[in-house]
Amino acid sequence: MLRTPAGRRRLEILEWLKDPAVHFPDGCHGDDPAEDGVTADAVAAKLGVPPHVAETHLGLLVDIGVLRSRKIQQHTHYRRDEIRIAEAARMFEKGW
Repeated sequence: MLRTPAGRRRLEILEWLKDPAVHFPDGCHGDDPAEDGVTADAVAAKLGVPPHVAETHLGLLVDIGVLRSRKIQQHTHYRRDEIRIAEAARMFEKGW
């Protein structure tokens, strides 16, 4: 899933979410961007795609467990799940 052209975009999203305060302007995230994450609209704007395209990418990343989603007011925010990312990295290091 991460080796396709769309997968490169998903890897970009994961990279941006390592430090969301640097990659997304104010107002695209909650009070603490590292804790709260960013909205699909913010990801869509950075990717230059419609929000539903960003939501598809984010949803797939949530489904495989590398992102967590959280509803804050009327928006869903997305952030990295560092524990799951580390687990996946260990699996690939072991030759999975």
